[in-house]
Amino acid sequence: GAMRHLPYFCRGEVVKGFGRGSKELGIPTANFSEQVVESFPPDISTGIYYGWACVGNGDVHKMVLSIGWNPFYKNIKKSVETHIIHTFKEDFYGEILSIVITGYIRPEKNFDSLDELISAIQEDIEEAKRQLDLPEHLKLKEDNFFHLPESKTVNNH
Repeated sequence: GAMRHLPYFCRGEVVKGFGRGSKELGIPTANFSEQVVESFPPDISTGIYYGWACVGNGDVHKMVLSIGWNPFYKNIKKSVETHIIHTFKEDFYGEILSIVITGYIRPEKNFDSLDELISAIQEDIEEAKRQLDLPEHLKLKEDNFFHLPESKTVNNH
C-alpha cells in the first residue's frame, strides 16, 4: 500500500506539532493540521517517505516525511511530519506547505533509544537525498503544483 498512492500531492497549513522534532531530535519537522492528515488515503502505509517540499512560494527542497503513529512516542493520533532538508532561519507556522511524496523508504518501527531513532532518521535523510537525485524523482521538483497562484492565501483555499 506504500507505492500505489505515489506520487502523492498534498498542501496544507503548517501547525504547531509536539515541539519535539527540533528540541529533542535536532531535526525540525513541519506538521500538517488534522484535516490534512485525515485527507490522506486511509490505506496509505505508515512509514518513512521522501519527496519534495515547498513553503509558501519559496524554493523546492528535498524532504523526508513520516506518516504514522510514531511508536517511539506512543501517539494515539496519526501524524504526518515533514522534515525539509534545508536550514530555515525561522519557523513557518501558518504558512502553506506543499509537498509531493515520490518514494517510500521503510516501515515505521520502534527504537530502544533516542540515539537509535536519530541515527535512523539521519540514514533516511541520506537515502532520500540519493533517491531524489534520480531523474524520475528529480522531474517532480519542477512540477507546477509548487507554483502557488498569488491568490492562494490561507483563508480561501
